[in-house]
Amino acid sequence: MSQEKIAYMANQIATAFATRPEPEAVEAVAAHINQFWEPRMRRQLLDLLASEDVVLSDLVRKAGPEIRRPAASSV
Repeated sequence: MSQEKIAYMANQIATAFATRPEPEAVEAVAAHINQFWEPRMRRQLLDLLASEDVVLSDLVRKAGPEIRRPAASSV
C-alpha cells in the first residue's frame, strides 16, 4: 500500500476520535490500528512515523508509541 494511502487512513482514524479528550483519543487511535490493521500496514505506518516528511496528525504521532510493532517474520 502506498505511503499516501497509509497516512490518509491513519489520519481518518484520528479524525474519527478527535472529539474525545486527547489522552482517550490517542489511546483509541492506537487501539483501532492495533486491532484492525494487518502487520504489514502497522509496519508501514511505524516507518512513516519515523519520518518528518509525511503529514500525519498529532493524534497519530502521539499514538505511535502505543502501536504494536509486528514481529520481523510477520508478512
